[in-house]
Order: sequence, then C-alpha cells, then structure tokens
Amino acid sequence: MGNLPPHPKRWQRLRSEPHATTRIFDVTRAVYQHPDRAKEQDFFVINAPDWVNVIALTPEQQLVLVRQFRYGIDDFSLEIPGGVIDAGEDCVAAGLRELREETGYIGERARLLGSVHPNPAMQSNRCHLVLVENVRREAKLDWDPDEEFEIMTKPVDDVFNLAYSGGITHAMVLDALLLFTPHWAKLRRGAV
Repeated sequence: MGNLPPHPKRWQRLRSEPHATTRIFDVTRAVYQHPDRAKEQDFFVINAPDWVNVIALTPEQQLVLVRQFRYGIDDFSLEIPGGVIDAGEDCVAAGLRELREETGYIGERARLLGSVHPNPAMQSNRCHLVLVENVRREAKLDWDPDEEFEIMTKPVDDVFNLAYSGGITHAMVLDALLLFTPHWAKLRRGAV
C-alpha cells in the first residue's frame, strides 16, 4: 500500500473575492494553500441559497413526482417537488410551501429527513430533504414564470425501481429516497 498519510491535511483559505453574480447564484474566487506547498491555488465556489426537496406520501402510499424540462441536461427529469428556500425560511416550512406551489398537494406530519451538500467540491449550499405524509391535492398551483410541471403519483416501490433502473437521475432525489428508505420499511411493517 505504500506510505500514505493517515489523514488528508486541511488547506488554509488565504482570501476570497467575488468573481461573478448571476440571477440564481454567485461565484467566489477562493485562494487556498496546502500546508506542505508554497504555491497558492485558485478555486471557484458556487454560493447558492439552500434548497429543499420533498418526499410527499399519499394515504394510498404513493409518492408525488414532477416531470420537468431541465436546462442543465437539455432534457426532461423525473423528480420530487422542491425548490429554493427563501432567506430566513425554515426548511420544513419551505418544503410545505414548495409542495403546495408546484403540485397543489398539502399534507401532515412534515419533518426533516436530513440535509446533504449537493456538491461540496464547488458548492457551499445544502439541500434539505423533507417528508410530508397524508398529502392530498387541495391547493391551487402557483408556478414561477419559468416553471411547468407534469404532476403524477406512483407507488413507492415503483419509484424505488425507477431510481434503481436509471429512470430517476437527479442526485438530490436519490438522496431523499435513500433517507426515506428506513421510514418506508417501518411503514411496510405497520410500525409507523
């Protein structure tokens, strides 16, 4: 195996400065230095607001999904509802808001399943993954000007099969399904 160090060393942030500002995120140029190297290195960090994604479970044990066009992949993506958390907004409240606005569904027993870093190599934000149970479609849709969704429900096991077979490729949706897995196992056993 060779002489590998036991732990990676922490780089020191020397300075940072704004690099670019866009409608949805800012980019910072951050200069770091490794403790064993003299050369400074530029890295670029995307600073975006935190996001929320929602596992919305109906009384019939179906999950609410949205299909929408995504510009980053120039194609359609099958996802769970979600969006940007407003400044100062609680992540669970944001999940309930996004669910209602995007799909018209409202529900009960909303709670945080967990939070992940979407891409810590270059992004500073987090995505919060929220579970909402007993959802039902009762609210009016309130899409942003650039939003347009196909809204559907599918049995939970079918959604997991889509994830395993490559029918769902959005990383944050896969994270949400991973964190939902133990809850789903308890529901199937009738323990929740």
